[in-house]
Amino acid sequence: MHDFNELVQRSTAFSLSALNEAQQRIVDQLQRSAATTFVKTLQMVQLQKAISAVGMFSMFDAILQDQFQCRDGFKKAGKILENQGKMLLKEQFSDLQLAVNVLKHGKGRSYENLVKKAATLPFRVKLPDEDFFDEGDVSEISTLVEVDDKFVLLCAEVIHEVSVEVQRNV
Repeated sequence: MHDFNELVQRSTAFSLSALNEAQQRIVDQLQRSAATTFVKTLQMVQLQKAISAVGMFSMFDAILQDQFQCRDGFKKAGKILENQGKMLLKEQFSDLQLAVNVLKHGKGRSYENLVKKAATLPFRVKLPDEDFFDEGDVSEISTLVEVDDKFVLLCAEVIHEVSVEVQRNV
């Protein structure tokens, strides 16, 4: 495997930094004008964070499939983590896979599984009776998983850790 485990963390930090700089500029401009274009730009920043999370997991899956010559790279990585006794990491990885599935597909089995354990997750899931994560936040986009910097960084960190553990098995 190439240095995806390093690249994913560096590219995530770079992307978040650039997005947060853009977001701060727009927030400053919103102090002078509530133009729709500024609100849409804030939403675009949030959307880009969700795209980053989905993209890094999709690319990692492709890398694992190629490395192991299998159809389900995540399943193979999960088995490796289990064999190495890395159960907490396996659970974190699984929870993030579910979250990314929810970002890609919306409500379904992955969403139902996340809702059941929402209180114990290190990220927020919009519960069935909730319409917003933060009502009044004009930057919020319609997702069932809140994709903030903490979530995106967690995705990159867990992918890095899983990658390191998988490399030990090769």
